[in-house]
Amino acid sequence: MSYQEIAKSMIDRLPEDKMIFVVNILANLGELSGIDIYPDFTPNAETLEAIEELKNGGGHKFSGSTDDLFAELLED
Repeated sequence: MSYQEIAKSMIDRLPEDKMIFVVNILANLGELSGIDIYPDFTPNAETLEAIEELKNGGGHKFSGSTDDLFAELLED
């Protein structure tokens, strides 16, 4: 079994909430090695629509505390 296969097997066993640590470790290793290992992310249709809305002056700007933001979101 190769090191890559071992790593993939280990990653498959980790809970989702721990994956951020794996991503950070891999990013640091890539930087130390001078390799860009960041994946190319393609935004989904909803995200692209939101980006266009913001570009055209739309959207909702919020200013306030995080507690206020969540209170407003829960009202909707």
